[in-house]
Amino acid sequence: MPNLKDLKNRIASVKSTRKITKAMQMVAAAKLRRAQEAAEAGRPYAERFNAVMGGLAASVGNSEGAPKLLSGTGSDQTQLLVVMTAERGLCGGFNGNIAKLARSAAQKLIAEGKTVKILTVGKKGREVLRRELGDHLIGHVDLSEVKRLGYANAADIAQDILARFDAGEFDVAKIYFSRFENVISQIPTETQIIPAAFEATGEEGTVYDYEPSEEEILADLLPRGVATQIFSALLENGASEQGARMSAMDNATRNAGEMIDKLTIQYNRSRQAVITNELIEIISGAEAL
Repeated sequence: MPNLKDLKNRIASVKSTRKITKAMQMVAAAKLRRAQEAAEAGRPYAERFNAVMGGLAASVGNSEGAPKLLSGTGSDQTQLLVVMTAERGLCGGFNGNIAKLARSAAQKLIAEGKTVKILTVGKKGREVLRRELGDHLIGHVDLSEVKRLGYANAADIAQDILARFDAGEFDVAKIYFSRFENVISQIPTETQIIPAAFEATGEEGTVYDYEPSEEEILADLLPRGVATQIFSALLENGASEQGARMSAMDNATRNAGEMIDKLTIQYNRSRQAVITNELIEIISGAEAL
């Protein structure tokens, strides 16, 4: 059983930890608001952009003039998985859930005889995937020095991916990130970016005339579409990370408070036991006299 000094030191240590977790919770709450606003503001543009692209893609179809980013290479043998996580931890299961989804997809593809290549964005995902899939890692994007994510960061990542595609390094590319729902809910998501895949736009009855040709417009917009999807994923990840960290630090603060209460009770009981023993010794000594 720990003595009074050990209990007192432990209580002081947990109180210090609680101050840190409380401060981190408040910082995450402040960052969450900005990140959430950025993610929500980017959604309408991304959705409308994809709607326009979907209409163009449906018109072009599988024509001979279709850009390679839309039609693909005709194979899905080599697949590039772009795994986006945070540069820092202490955010609950945020990083682990994204890495788990990507790892599961990679293992399934490998079992099917596919060639898997992994590009990581964010240190934490790389650390997790390196343990089992280290041989498949082909690159890493370090954003630890970036204070505020911008479209330029997404464009740089997209440029790297497109250069690899043009060099014939892969046939299919997918990104893995966490879609922000709310503070306690972030959904790990897989999205295919090459070849471009678009959902139905709901505008089948609308007819547009494009100038220049639809093929030329697609060839120009598809690379921007890749960058747009990556930027949207980065914004969603940023909001999800802060939401997960805020929730995790809130839980840690609550747990620290409960531990302090338990330790305080244990300290008081031990102190009372010491006082009682001292009184018994004094009374016994007095009676002996």
